[in-house]
Amino acid sequence: MSLSLLLEVGAKPAAGFILLIALTLDAAAGEAWGPFKWLPHPVRPLGWLIAGLDRRLNRDERSPGDRFARGVLVALFVSLLAAGVGWAITALAEALPFGWLIELALVIALLAQRSLYRHVFAVADALERGGLDAGREAVGHIVGRDVTRLDGAGVARAAIESCAENFSDGVIAPAFWYLILGLPGMLAYKAVNTMDSMIGHRTPKHQAFGAAAARLDDLLNLVPARAAALMIGLAALAVPRTSPGAALTIAWRDAGKHRSPNAGWPEAAMAGALDLALAGPRRYSSEVVDDPWLGAGTAQATPKDIRRALAVFVMACLINALAVLTVSVVGSTM
Repeated sequence: MSLSLLLEVGAKPAAGFILLIALTLDAAAGEAWGPFKWLPHPVRPLGWLIAGLDRRLNRDERSPGDRFARGVLVALFVSLLAAGVGWAITALAEALPFGWLIELALVIALLAQRSLYRHVFAVADALERGGLDAGREAVGHIVGRDVTRLDGAGVARAAIESCAENFSDGVIAPAFWYLILGLPGMLAYKAVNTMDSMIGHRTPKHQAFGAAAARLDDLLNLVPARAAALMIGLAALAVPRTSPGAALTIAWRDAGKHRSPNAGWPEAAMAGALDLALAGPRRYSSEVVDDPWLGAGTAQATPKDIRRALAVFVMACLINALAVLTVSVVGSTM
């Protein structure tokens, strides 16, 4: 086979079709597919970099203004570096026959459908099989709050909230930014989201230093969070004992009550769909958050409610894949 024919056969597909393949493989096998079963996950080097910059630049003796300025530089540096890496990988993928498979592997690794399902399912399973202590341990892997004082309903609510919020952060937002800006956009988003999770806290140590990362994360999630709420509402049409109308109504009414300008949208939509009350007062390691409740239902969530949330999540992921397919087909005909 000639080099020109090989290049033609192995040419990179459109971004929408790469994303659709990635969503399918991630749903089917998750991180068990591709090289990141053996290699470090691509987000881990970002975490190492952010942690190192935090230690070096965010010292207690510096003033809040100095910390804020340094945090702005860190947010810009890390996000632009991630975008640059994405650009370099994209260029390589376009230059090599079947090089797009490298990009595909990265896109799969940066999606979180199967891993999120697995972790949330583990909480329901732990509560049912192992009791409260097992449930607390399982939910502690996916939330940042203090789980030691949670009762069974609190553990179930935390799992459902994580499912809803991470559907937006871990599925919709990465897919959205990949469609808009390709791998550079997807990697830049993951860099910003990782910075927000590591340094974007309202604590004395990070309030100034992490402010830029937190605000940038808010900006990048504006559209995905609202799209996630809509997809949760549409998904409820296909799940028994859920309410699509309440999902959209509660999202519109209660999303603004959340301390995050974005997380409230998918969480409130899930609360409405399941007829639950989510969010509310909760304890983190350094503070007690006295937030309002989202939703008009009961706060006494159960493992069965976690399973209903997962059913909504699965249907919402299918709706997202159909949306990507539609965009890809329409884009290919233009």
